[in-house]
Amino acid sequence: MDILHQLQNEFHLQSTQVENTVKLIDEGNTIPFIARYRKELTGSLDDQVLRELYERLLYLRGLEKRREEVAAAIDAQGMLSDEIREAIAQATTLAEIEDIYRPYRPKRKTRASVARERGLLPLAECLLAQEDTVDPAVEAAKFINPEKEVQTAEDALQGAMDILAEMISDDAGLRKELRACIRKNGRITSKAVDPEKDSVYQMYYDFSEPVLKIAGHRILALDRGEREEFLKISVDVPRQEACKLVQLAYVRRDNPCGQLVLAACEDSYDRLLFPSLEREIRGEMTDRASEQAIRVFSQNLRQLLLQPPVKGSVTLGLDPAYRTGCKIAVVDDTGKVLDTTVVYPTPPQNRTEEAKRVLKKLITQHKVTTISIGNGTASRESEAFIAELIRELPSPVSYMVVNEAGASVYSASKLAAEEFPEYDVSLRSAVSIARRLQDPLAELVKIDPKAIGVGQYQHDMPKARLDEALGGVVESCVNSVGVDLNTASQPLLARVAGINAGIAKNIVAYREENGAFSDRKQLMKVPKLGKKAFEQCAGFLRLPDGKNPLDNTAVHPESYAAACSLLEHYGYTLEDLQARRLGELPARMEAEGLPSLAEQLGVGEPTLRDITAELLKPGRDPRDELPKPLLRSDVLELKDLKRGMELKGTVRNVTDFGAFVDIGVHEDGLVHISQICSRFIKHPLEAVKVGDIVTVWVLDVDHKRKRISLTMKGAPAGEEPEKTAEKGGKQQ
Repeated sequence: MDILHQLQNEFHLQSTQVENTVKLIDEGNTIPFIARYRKELTGSLDDQVLRELYERLLYLRGLEKRREEVAAAIDAQGMLSDEIREAIAQATTLAEIEDIYRPYRPKRKTRASVARERGLLPLAECLLAQEDTVDPAVEAAKFINPEKEVQTAEDALQGAMDILAEMISDDAGLRKELRACIRKNGRITSKAVDPEKDSVYQMYYDFSEPVLKIAGHRILALDRGEREEFLKISVDVPRQEACKLVQLAYVRRDNPCGQLVLAACEDSYDRLLFPSLEREIRGEMTDRASEQAIRVFSQNLRQLLLQPPVKGSVTLGLDPAYRTGCKIAVVDDTGKVLDTTVVYPTPPQNRTEEAKRVLKKLITQHKVTTISIGNGTASRESEAFIAELIRELPSPVSYMVVNEAGASVYSASKLAAEEFPEYDVSLRSAVSIARRLQDPLAELVKIDPKAIGVGQYQHDMPKARLDEALGGVVESCVNSVGVDLNTASQPLLARVAGINAGIAKNIVAYREENGAFSDRKQLMKVPKLGKKAFEQCAGFLRLPDGKNPLDNTAVHPESYAAACSLLEHYGYTLEDLQARRLGELPARMEAEGLPSLAEQLGVGEPTLRDITAELLKPGRDPRDELPKPLLRSDVLELKDLKRGMELKGTVRNVTDFGAFVDIGVHEDGLVHISQICSRFIKHPLEAVKVGDIVTVWVLDVDHKRKRISLTMKGAPAGEEPEKTAEKGGKQQ
């Protein structure tokens, strides 16, 4: 099997792209490094394609290894014929290889294995031949052997049919046919364990949908309902049609032997084949649904991590609570904690006026301009309190409710204890909530991605696969933005390409002992950070106040000579770079021609373009080019919402079935996939993403269940759009 050729066909790439990419991976280069600094070799493949190719490479190599193992195991039994060898070579999935190996795999004790021990295999083979001259009863009588517990001819026939049933169930070709039949014609069906019992799974109490069409989120819901013992799940297939496939493969005569083979076929299907394939198909469905959920989670996480930071703002973080009070932390524009306290504006204390006095003093003293409110318990009451407080302030202050998922996990972690040893757990949460608004990426990397809560059924996913996928997303985001080498936390540094947790710890220790880094080359003095690690990480680390202005760009040190030559070629200096006086550079380069210029400088055209982009915007943060977060100054309540009301909101989560939008009410509203846009879309992510600022209209409000239905397709028919601009707050 030519793995490189298969990758080339599957990804529609040139052979050199695949060969070079695989070679770079095998040499130990990280995906972010390959994507950013080896574009000439990969044909400018982005990091997402590179990750998919890497995952597929691992699968195909695992497939090849298993292929060799199975061939060797069958050969060790002296059973490896040319036909089996060819079948193994032609198999394209692990399931097909395992089907081939199935008859030769060591088995636990079965009815068929017991029958074989009793010497009934020749009788089974005789029945399978289905000769007209054979009388099964007469033939079976020859195998009566009380010593082997074959007391009668009927015992012998039953044992032979058990052997036939297992033989049929081990037929790789038949299993492949039946698998295709179940996928094509099967229906996933669920029934209630107790129809009278109320649960969130009621819509699945009497449910059926084709295996081919059922959405992934429904599969995951059914699986969870079954685990929690609310549902009984099965795959229903027309038995007659499926059995016919088995009969066509094995029944060749309508004679006494053929009738027994027919009975063995039905027994094999009912007892062995279908239960096994049902488990397999359900496993496939769950795997497929999990992969889809992981993809959605990954895309949501990417958008959340890349939310634009609210820069230059002194922020007050509020971690809401009832009995224990709201924890408050004020942080400056760099995230440094300036002050902390606890106020009690919520029930049962309701010390509203006292809380106002305390917060007004903090806001005035520290010149607070934004307030970040966690969306947990007591969030609605806290938001209403803050909105009222803002109206009483002499200078403008705005607020935003942020997703506090994972804040409590972080605040109780060893990392938080090391970062804030002087604060208790609850105050650390308030600090985290404030920083999430200031720089979501820097703060969220401290938290296990699974705890961030922008997925669906994430706790049901295969842990290793989810960790791998989400880890890749975090790594990609961190490296695409870049990291300030002198201010980055240990968790943030650990996400940079080529840097692991140990090296990140050493970088922080070196920084604390020797002071701020002034040059990227100083990294080579950090213990355990060798040449390879430096090559991988250097381009992603920034030094805004470094000696060399290029250290504050994504230009890799290996390209410094080319960058300096480019500047010199047009009469510019590094001082011009610092002063941002390179505005005419692109036009002059285009006039000369990129191909010849790249050749003169000894770099490829993609690298030359990247160098130019960095020289034009040193210290560029790609997040600055995205729409700013929607900050509010007033609050809506559920009772304020009316059908047809027009609102501005922020997309907080995207699932297979729709998007959840924060419209300034405690509960996020749902825009069902059918209400996202007028054109047909297969998935909400085709039209919206986490962090988008969208205009929505209220379709329905269920006050009892606290559910809000929204549309993005305009005001509902027959309704006059009710503007609520004064409630929508201001956009920064």
